[in-house]
Amino acid sequence: MSDTSATARFDFRERVAYDPDGKRAFHRHARRQLRELAKALGLEPDTYDLRSNEAGIAVSGEVTLHADRLYVQVSQPATRADTGILFRTCEGRRDYTGGRNNFASLDLLHRPEELADLIRRHCLPRT
Repeated sequence: MSDTSATARFDFRERVAYDPDGKRAFHRHARRQLRELAKALGLEPDTYDLRSNEAGIAVSGEVTLHADRLYVQVSQPATRADTGILFRTCEGRRDYTGGRNNFASLDLLHRPEELADLIRRHCLPRT
């Protein structure tokens, strides 16, 4: 994905709490980038769920990619820490607690191949 695309220009760190239009844009762009991440990880569309929970007005809510062995969730931390991507192993699509939490910068949503490499290093078995 080129840095000139509309998604590449979207600022995932721009606060969307108390901004319904901003929150909708955050969720739309995060879903798009999580689909790109799924492609980078070699996941077929029927092998994962993509969910969006806008939650209450005071938070960004979260967008989640949930596969049989991987859980990735994107949100804006209330602490403003640069840890908006949570990823971990899981045991099926009904496992919502999974393995050890790992965190990454929201900026990696613009670099799905790099994010996929990070996830592989921490969560996916080496073959």
